Amino acid sequence: MVFYESEFLIETEIPQNELIISRTDLSGIITYANETFCEISGYSMDELIGRSHNIIRHPDMPRSVFADLWNTIKAEKQWVGIVKNFRKDRGFYWVHTIVSGVYKNGELVEYKSLRTPIGAEDKLKYQKLYDKIRKDNGEDIRKIIYEKEI
Repeated sequence: MVFYESEFLIETEIPQNELIISRTDLSGIITYANETFCEISGYSMDELIGRSHNIIRHPDMPRSVFADLWNTIKAEKQWVGIVKNFRKDRGFYWVHTIVSGVYKNGELVEYKSLRTPIGAEDKLKYQKLYDKIRKDNGEDIRKIIYEKEI
């Protein structure tokens, strides 16, 4: 069992007019991040460039969602979905995500990801769905416990 400690169980709300953009090489290493990505994720540009995009993968996300993402983009199709991401401070944020290939002279050279905010109803819907998927797949599930120290 893996425990993720956090001083913050705080969600970062993404303003409606913001667009989070990143690009990765074909292995998922970040090659570009816009300022909005840095601001929302809590990482500096230097902390993101050259790192795996998994740096922001939230433990609530089922492995099967990312398997589907990779299978889709490797088949040269666009992937669209809802993702919960980790911030550097261990908070989180939800986004509607579109991932697709970038081609030069007909050759796939990198991937781009465009992310926008989602509404509260969708956040609740997808949290419940992802909790169920993780449970059904035998993955660790989220549990919040309040204890009284004596």
